[in-house]
Amino acid sequence: MGFMRWDFVVLVLVLLILSVAAEFCYGGRTSSFVRTANLSLDMPVDSDVFLVPPGYNAPQQVHITQGDHVGKGVLVSWVTPDEPGSNTVIYWAENNTTLKKQADGIVLTYNYFNYTSGYIHHCTIKGLEFDTKYYYEVGIGNTTRQFWFVTPPEVGPDVPYTFGLIGDLGQTYDSNRTLTHYELNPAKGKTMLFVGDLSYADDYPFHDNTRWDTWGRFTERNAAYQPWIWTAGNHELDFDPDIGESIPFKPYENRYHVPYEASYSTSPFWYSIKRASAYIIVMSSYSAYGKYTPQYKWLLNEFPKVNRTETPWLIVLMHSPLYNSYVNHYMEGETMRVMYESWFVEYKVDVVFAGHVHAYERSERVSNVAYNIVNGLCTPINDYSAPVYITIGDGGNFEGLATEMTEPQPSYSAYREASFGHGILDIKNRTHAYFSWHRNQDGFAVEADSVWLLNRYWNSLEESSVAAL
Repeated sequence: MGFMRWDFVVLVLVLLILSVAAEFCYGGRTSSFVRTANLSLDMPVDSDVFLVPPGYNAPQQVHITQGDHVGKGVLVSWVTPDEPGSNTVIYWAENNTTLKKQADGIVLTYNYFNYTSGYIHHCTIKGLEFDTKYYYEVGIGNTTRQFWFVTPPEVGPDVPYTFGLIGDLGQTYDSNRTLTHYELNPAKGKTMLFVGDLSYADDYPFHDNTRWDTWGRFTERNAAYQPWIWTAGNHELDFDPDIGESIPFKPYENRYHVPYEASYSTSPFWYSIKRASAYIIVMSSYSAYGKYTPQYKWLLNEFPKVNRTETPWLIVLMHSPLYNSYVNHYMEGETMRVMYESWFVEYKVDVVFAGHVHAYERSERVSNVAYNIVNGLCTPINDYSAPVYITIGDGGNFEGLATEMTEPQPSYSAYREASFGHGILDIKNRTHAYFSWHRNQDGFAVEADSVWLLNRYWNSLEESSVAAL
């Protein structure tokens, strides 16, 4: 009997210890994968990935993005280094090579400190057919260059579509590995969602803008063939009054145009598009977003517009993450979280992608919106109306990885790892999507982390129907 009592006491103590551990040893997983600690240098300007195309005034730095709100337009951009040349894009459908059309664009230049840009062209092709492969040409004479793209399927609730995710890319050897890894991924992303920090030219003395040119030539091999949906990051600010440059975003805004007016935005730094079954809202972490600012007023009108019976998947892109358990940039997104998290919950945003932190992290579905000045409720809790927050600022830039993490791992953090890589969001239908993260060191098809995403709008309707039975 005495032994039984002792066993009972031991059992109670074990249960007590486990309960205390459950309170202080939070969930989630921190990867044990060990990667090199060496910083990756920017590739030399004479690297083959930066090669200038042959021929006088040959178009370079060609890239495309969506050119309207629904996917029937493509905005083509390129640079001619010596003179303006032609502003015209010649294009034709693969299934009708005899009917060639043309669209005319604009050309501009800018000066930054002691740098003068080449001639930057932007041309929007409109009225395209959905789900069609098109070829297009830029340039004239012997320096004409040809590329192609595929338009998305018509917008609809059960249209499958695959997006790529990259952030904070830069132009290092690791950056090249990230882009190559994405290109060779058998999941085959069709459109890139880029969450900010492009060239890192601002890390050079006087914001050396020739590094904007090398980055444009580096990414052309992918960005000329599939749309990159742009988000502005802090490395796009290029704000430096000490050298006479007091206009923020000058190089980025001149080089990377987006269809912001199609969503009735007043600025290219916040806008929206529809693509297949997704509605994508791009926010700006480095423009004013407080109450009554232009971004706030646009978002206030934008979220109620989303028709989830047409575009079930509501995706938000930003640069600075709202949830981040790394020491780097810890809680930098807190003011934006306070402003907009309740909207994300109210409108059932499915997933929020961000960069800025040079690592990977995926959250649980949590919210922290219950706090008021007297209740003290300031801890994130599970919330099935909340989005999953994914930080994917692990593109490979020369500032290196964010390796220092807050401990213990907080309950909102489901998985985190300081490695370079890219993401794939594979939308299956109106209810299910599959997200996978791929570290550079693995095989092209290997998933280092993955999760099934259940659509917040449609699954909540199903849950309500079941509850009503």
